[in-house]
Amino acid sequence: MRIGKWLPGVAGTALGALALSSATAQEAAVPAAANLRDGQHDFDFNFGVWRTHIRRLREPVTGSPEYVEMNGIVTVRKVWDGRAQLEEIEVEGPSGHWEGLTLFLYDPKAHQWSQTFVNSAVGSFSGGTIGEFRDGRGELYAQDTRGGRSVLLRGVWSDIKPDFHHYEKAYSDDGGRTWKSYFIADLTRAQP
Repeated sequence: MRIGKWLPGVAGTALGALALSSATAQEAAVPAAANLRDGQHDFDFNFGVWRTHIRRLREPVTGSPEYVEMNGIVTVRKVWDGRAQLEEIEVEGPSGHWEGLTLFLYDPKAHQWSQTFVNSAVGSFSGGTIGEFRDGRGELYAQDTRGGRSVLLRGVWSDIKPDFHHYEKAYSDDGGRTWKSYFIADLTRAQP
């Protein structure tokens, strides 16, 4: 009978220790998440209307060095108080008029941005990239297949100034040791 009287107390103590252990583990995890930099405003430089000059490899991944050049306008507007952006691209090139749409989304838990692109000629989302900004440089990555080969993709925003920035998309077929740029855009502000 005495054992029966102890069981509720032992069970309660064990449950209390388990709850305390769980709470301690959660508290230990919170500082790590709290130390992540809030990058919600990293893409704020991108809002507005931009003149763009684009160089794109005619045949990415084939080894052909021939670039196609295009000029046009990029319009970027804020969505969800800056936690998302919608970018509209209209350019003229050797093949005529081309339009694209890019959706940028900020994940406040992961403290990272995603970028998803839609080519108007295709009308569906392409695989997106995910990443963040560090030291004034944004890098977003993805894995894809090009020419039947598995490749890494990297989009980089650099040389960011109030009226200019540079964007470059590259692929690597050797696990990120070397990169080949296949889409290069220089953007100059047309209006705020």
